[in-house]
Amino acid sequence: MKVGMVANHYPHAAYREEFIARVHRVAEEFLRTPGCLSADCWVSDEAVVSIVQWESDDAFAASFAAVKAAGLDLDFDERESRPREIRRLMAA
Repeated sequence: MKVGMVANHYPHAAYREEFIARVHRVAEEFLRTPGCLSADCWVSDEAVVSIVQWESDDAFAASFAAVKAAGLDLDFDERESRPREIRRLMAA
């Protein structure tokens, strides 16, 4: 069953461009992982939005393991103005 994730990130204005680049790097690593169907970065006036889709829970787990193994930064920190809003989705 396909699974997805939508994550809204709220970087401080001073870190917005850096954060967008960070999301793109993570998306590129997700896409290298078998079973990742799409990984995109979108922006609105208030948020940077990650939208990712995988073919299965196993592919989801493998993508996150690959990102961590690559040493990419997924941690919430002071560069963000408020907590992330993350929704995990399953295809209906």
